[in-house]
Amino acid sequence: MPILTIIVPAYNADRYLHRALSPFARALTGTDVEVIVVDDGSTDATATIAAEYAARYPTVFRVVTQANAGHGGAINAGIAAATGTYLKVLDADDWLDTDVLDRVVRTLEALEPTGGVDAFFSDYVHERIGKENRTMRFESVFPSGRVFAWDESDRFGRRQYLMMHAVIFRTSVVRASQLKLPEHTFYVDSLFVLIPLAHTRRLYYSPETLYHYFIGRPDQSVDVDVMVRRVDQQLFVNRLALKTLPPSDAVMTGEIPAALYDCLLHYVEALCAITSATLVHCGTPRHLVMRRSFWHEVRNDRPRVYRRMRRGLMGASSNLPGVAGRRVTLLAYGVARRVVGFS
Repeated sequence: MPILTIIVPAYNADRYLHRALSPFARALTGTDVEVIVVDDGSTDATATIAAEYAARYPTVFRVVTQANAGHGGAINAGIAAATGTYLKVLDADDWLDTDVLDRVVRTLEALEPTGGVDAFFSDYVHERIGKENRTMRFESVFPSGRVFAWDESDRFGRRQYLMMHAVIFRTSVVRASQLKLPEHTFYVDSLFVLIPLAHTRRLYYSPETLYHYFIGRPDQSVDVDVMVRRVDQQLFVNRLALKTLPPSDAVMTGEIPAALYDCLLHYVEALCAITSATLVHCGTPRHLVMRRSFWHEVRNDRPRVYRRMRRGLMGASSNLPGVAGRRVTLLAYGVARRVVGFS
């Protein structure tokens, strides 16, 4: 059994796949890491490239081929095929620092005799086209170099979010969470983080930059124009994300650590703020009605969450009424995208 499975969901990714996979071919020769490339019904050379790596390095690479099911469907397939004790998702247009990965693998192996961890966190960098790169660090939030619990963590700053790039989960935790990502849907990365994260208790943080997140292409799902076209999917994912939040009473009963709940809510608030601002950015009467309806749902279904979001800067600035309020929202929109790392 490998210690780590790296899942690479790939759809028409032949422009980038060599960059994602070639570092593993150079660095990995043993059986402690497996790389599963999920070809999600690609119509370009993605399947051929993945098959070449699997043929040349059979102890490292495996290929799963399926009819197109979207990013979530490809991740689901990778999770089902994973044999590693831990798993990580690597988008096909991103890459990992294999020197850091080697140290992460050694650490995961060293943790196993004492029970391992539920989640392993590391820093990541936004590789931004035409802009200065930005590294997301968590050293102010987590103690480093040892196993810790949520009550030993500090508050997340406004720019700090545990996006998919920062997390390695224990495979059994992911499966126990019954994670099933929606198919043919964008923006499901947040659900991949939020659903298993609620089940984590034993944690470890390494203050090294493992993941390189390539951002800034005009066809990328987080491009402004693309997000406007797919705002319906953002709303769908936001509603699912809100459902993943444990009831706030669970903190008072001790069922869930307060710091974990704050982490989950911090993430969901950012998702809702960006979607709300995207609807304002769209600007049509239909989109403004959708925005009012969404916040009405939150207020009715999760009143405590709604009140807490309204007190927060991003939640409040994305939910201001009237024409003047929408202007403020649009100003906050650019800030929110930079904070979360969408630009």
